[in-house]
Amino acid sequence: MAFDPLAMLTAFGLIFLAELPDKTMFASLAMGTRMRPLYVWFGTSTAFVVHVALAVGAGSLLSLLPGTVVKLVSAALFAFGAFVLLRGGDDDEDDEGGNTVTGFWPVYTTAFMAVFISEWGDLTQITTANLAATKAWLPVSIGAAAALMSVSALALLVGRFIAKRVPLKTVQRIGAGCMAGLAVWTLVEVFTG
Repeated sequence: MAFDPLAMLTAFGLIFLAELPDKTMFASLAMGTRMRPLYVWFGTSTAFVVHVALAVGAGSLLSLLPGTVVKLVSAALFAFGAFVLLRGGDDDEDDEGGNTVTGFWPVYTTAFMAVFISEWGDLTQITTANLAATKAWLPVSIGAAAALMSVSALALLVGRFIAKRVPLKTVQRIGAGCMAGLAVWTLVEVFTG
């Protein structure tokens, strides 16, 4: 099995753009203002790795189906992802109480559970499963995990800057365009391959 860097870059780009305007980015930002950012990042990153593993496992099961069926399902999921990105994004940052959590394990556990629970059935998890069904699982796993962990780090480091200066609608539109393009590309593969 050869390592496919294009699959890794595709997974990274799609997941990064899909996660950037997501509620978990804002959750990371909010937790980072009340807790030690590095501890938050360890917790969120662990939760993301678990979700990537689950998504890749689901995608690997999908790959056992006939190629045409997988590509049609993939095209539909990419189209659905584009739709979700275009109509979504109204999630506001939750303002929780001003309690500060200290200590590695309490912060880690809080961050892990917040992301672990909120990512079930999320667009990025569906997209990762979709990519794993049509591409090599290892580069998809690396790209998806790196993207999710990068968004969390970005939220913790420069989240306030992004929220004030880059409209999230712009990021959503770019991500939706990429998803729609992949849906069309996948359909073209079905009917020309």
